[in-house]
Amino acid sequence: MASINKFEELKALVNGLESEAEKFYTKGNGAAGTRLRKGLQELKTLSQELRLGIQDLKNKK
Repeated sequence: MASINKFEELKALVNGLESEAEKFYTKGNGAAGTRLRKGLQELKTLSQELRLGIQDLKNKK
C-alpha cells in the first residue's frame, strides 16, 4: 500500500532529522540548522500528501 510506504518514509525522515537537531541545538552548528529546516519542509510536504491520501480513502468508504 502506498500509504504505508509514505508513513514509513515520514518516520525515516523524522529519525534522520534527529542528528541534525542535536548538532544545531547542542553544538550550535548553523549548517545543521539549515539542513534541519529543509528536512522539516520536506516533512510538512510529505505529511500533507499522506493526510490527503487518508482523506481520499476515508471518503471512498
